[in-house]
Order: sequence, then C-alpha cells, then structure tokens
Amino acid sequence: MTTAAGPLPPTRRFLMVHGVQHRRPRQHWLWWLTEELRGRGEQVLYPQFPAPEQPSVGEWTGLLHAELAQLGDRERIVVCHSLGCALWLRAAQNLPKELRVSRVLLVSPLGDQSFTAANGNEEFRAEHLDRALLTAASTETPRAVVSATDPYAPAEPRAWSTSLGLECDILPAAGHITPTDGYGPWPGVLDWCLRGRTPVPAAAGT
Repeated sequence: MTTAAGPLPPTRRFLMVHGVQHRRPRQHWLWWLTEELRGRGEQVLYPQFPAPEQPSVGEWTGLLHAELAQLGDRERIVVCHSLGCALWLRAAQNLPKELRVSRVLLVSPLGDQSFTAANGNEEFRAEHLDRALLTAASTETPRAVVSATDPYAPAEPRAWSTSLGLECDILPAAGHITPTDGYGPWPGVLDWCLRGRTPVPAAAGT
C-alpha cells in the first residue's frame, strides 16, 4: 500500500529458524517461504545459525535473541523447523518481555528420543518446559505441525502439544517435512504466515 508520501512501512516482520545441518538450501520450504513472502513485500529474516553440524545452544540462543530484537515494534512472526523448534522452546522459558512475539509456528518439533550425542543436539533437550512461560512468549497460541511418519517427532504429538498448550496439525505422511519428503513449495505454510490462526495442510503431492 502507498500514500501520497510514498509506501507505508511494513506492519510485520518474519523470522525463520532452521535446524541442524541446515545451510539454507534453495530447495527447502524455508527458502521457498522466505522468497514468497519477500515477493509480496514482506520483511523476512532468515539467518544462518553458526556451525549447524555441531550446534551450540549458547551460540544459537544468542543469535536468536539478536534476530528477535531486529523484528522491531511490529507484528512479529517466528517460523521454526526441527532443532529450531527445540531452540524456541528452550528460549521461551527465559525470553525477555521485549523479545516476545505475536505468532510462532513449530514445524517438525523433536521428541526426547531425538536428542542424542550422535545427532549433535543433546544439549538442546529441555528437561522441563513450563507451559505458562511458553504461552507467554507469544501473543497467540503457538501452533505445531507434526508428521505422523516423522521418526524424530514426539511419540504422541497430540498429547505432547496439548500438555504445552499448543495447537497442533498432524500431517498424515510427511516424514520430517523436508525437501526429500516433498516440502519445497508449501502453500499451506504461506497461508498461515499471511492469514494467521489457521490449520496448516500438507504440501500438494505428498
């Protein structure tokens, strides 16, 4: 939208938070989503978190806080995938008030069995998550998107989501929701970003 004085400033900003071994590949739905949003005039931050093959919870939390601060005084929307979900869940337990956000989407959150030294993510496992602190970190109820065929997901995703006060969409057969599972273009997640609280359907063709 424009006025006689020129374009109006964006009313919202997005932050993409990737997972382990992720170096922003073009075929990933996070890349696609970023490009689709930017093509519509939205402002999107998609940072590369350091050492994704051997992530450090301290370094990743520090960068997450810095990126959240860049979202400014607008609607603040965070989209996480895989280990990025674990990062958000940990960070939400101690998130400063000024870094709280409007909406959060947690795609392919990890179950306890996925936090191992072999996977390089053991220190991201939270021993206890406080539901009240988690829901206080965002204005709207966070939404999780879990695949029924994801070996890394919580064993009972619906019960897990309910225990944390999350809304939950369960996709029937989407693996870990990666490019190899058919998740490059994903109109459903774009619709959630643009329209707010709405279920996130599977990608076409999966």
